[in-house]
Amino acid sequence: MRSLGIGRILSTLLLFLVSMQNCWALPKHQPVPGGVAIVPLSSGESATYKNLPVMVMEDEGQSFAVVGIPLSAKPGNHQLETSSGTIRFAVNSKVYETQRLTIKNKRKVNPLDQDMSRIRRDRAEIDAAFVNFDTNFPTATEFTLPAIGPISSPFGLRRILNDQPRSPHSGLDIAAGDKEPVTAPAPGKVVATGDYFFNGNTVLLDHGQGLITMYCHMSRIDVKKGDTVTRNQQLGAIGQTGRVTGPHLHWSVSLNNARVDPGLFLSESLVDNQQ
Repeated sequence: MRSLGIGRILSTLLLFLVSMQNCWALPKHQPVPGGVAIVPLSSGESATYKNLPVMVMEDEGQSFAVVGIPLSAKPGNHQLETSSGTIRFAVNSKVYETQRLTIKNKRKVNPLDQDMSRIRRDRAEIDAAFVNFDTNFPTATEFTLPAIGPISSPFGLRRILNDQPRSPHSGLDIAAGDKEPVTAPAPGKVVATGDYFFNGNTVLLDHGQGLITMYCHMSRIDVKKGDTVTRNQQLGAIGQTGRVTGPHLHWSVSLNNARVDPGLFLSESLVDNQQ
């Protein structure tokens, strides 16, 4: 019995190591609101941005802080606090397009008073996942697309729902058929699942060092909190739960609790093929 247990452990470890190959490449440097700044560090330095720890990676012997910049950030000089002092880096301006949508279920645009307690519970659970900073497993930063289909709504759009301005679009929408698979873009750990008021059936994955991905509006969920998943493992299926205009996947990427453009973690060819 002991040898069988060890065999299973070794097989699981081998599968995890294989899935980790080529998944640590630095994301693209795009220091804009909703982008990522790659900031050189001295060896052994740690860093924080807006009082939150940031990812530190090495590439060809050089250490880098990988900093998520929130969509609300103002262009100009920003500060990174490191273990040996302050580093300043520039955030450039970027203008995102406007998108107008009509939502048939008006309650999903203007919730009733009785919906607010559920919305607050949803937000607390999601926010807790976004601030997680786990250094206990290798960080995965090179992603594949989690669904097959055209990009129907790019990241950063200024959203107007039923003629009412709302928060910018903090993810990437992939149009796909109902019940089509949703897969993990890289190895990670399931840190939350739920049926949320706005997001519908949702999964959140932790990829290490404050890098969290979220998958919304699914018709079903095939994983549970605490599961470790490998690249391309199925998380669930495309659906139209929550606030939607049709079946699709909303995919968000959060880095040090800033929602950033998922395209910065993909190769150019993957993005081009989905346009």
